[in-house]
Amino acid sequence: MHFPGRFTDQLVSDSLQQVSLSFLVDDLVVRRGGAAANIAFALGVLGRDPVLVGAVGEDFADYRSWLERHGVNCDGVHVSEYAHTARFVCTTDQAFNQIASFYAGAMTEARNIELAPVVAEHDIDLVLISPNDPKAMLRHADECRQRGYRFASDPSQQLARLSGEEIRRMVSGADYLFANHYEWGLLLQKTGWNEDDVRGEVGVRITTLGADGAEIVDRDGQRLEVPAVPEVARADPTGVGDGFRAGFLAAVQSGLSLERAAQLGSLIAVHVLEVTGTQEWTLDHGRAAKRFAEAYGQDAADEIAAVLPL
Repeated sequence: MHFPGRFTDQLVSDSLQQVSLSFLVDDLVVRRGGAAANIAFALGVLGRDPVLVGAVGEDFADYRSWLERHGVNCDGVHVSEYAHTARFVCTTDQAFNQIASFYAGAMTEARNIELAPVVAEHDIDLVLISPNDPKAMLRHADECRQRGYRFASDPSQQLARLSGEEIRRMVSGADYLFANHYEWGLLLQKTGWNEDDVRGEVGVRITTLGADGAEIVDRDGQRLEVPAVPEVARADPTGVGDGFRAGFLAAVQSGLSLERAAQLGSLIAVHVLEVTGTQEWTLDHGRAAKRFAEAYGQDAADEIAAVLPL
């Protein structure tokens, strides 16, 4: 929502111990989101048959229809009998100050979800654990290790909430670890690990660096830096990291190299960046292939062409 004024002008300095305010907003926009749904949406657009797992409310029906129409299997989604789907509500004033609230709602019930039935029914080859209810994230990581499921760890926004011990539990044994540059530093600080310690715990570390691309480090310490696809506009950074993860995993699942995976991740990320909203982008095979070739060369584009749906 947008308030056509300044929040600070409505504050009475002598009465801040008890604030009662109401803002008449002049705009309301409702957008789809959620890390797992954003990633699943992008994987669906890329033709990868993703299975979404999470907890929602009965108000999820319209969103479910949208996701399924874009190739996302929602059989793994638990519908709460009591709570609404999680949502973030934010009001921004004309000075870009924000007052926001996050309602967890049904998300807390994700901790009751068992992965085994979903994996067995859909022949899952990799579980991606994205930001969710912290107890759910830990339970899913534990189950992946116990059952021998390959998994990718993406704690990102929940790193601030998780303790060092919980982060270590979330990360240990992961085939892939995703984080942006700031989150990578926070992970090291809270766990007490150094880079060598992390290499001993995960298969491949992927650290996104915004406009500078991404850094990939494998278990042997081999380091690869992949530049980003140049942007033509910057509309909204929300969900860009989710787009990168989807592109990366789609390429890996197709048997492409880590370099090509990071390049495809960057291509999807820039598509997200250039629109407002995390799932408002579209993918045109011809334009995407041309853009990829301009960024990384024709040989790379030829390799990636099979992953881009016609």
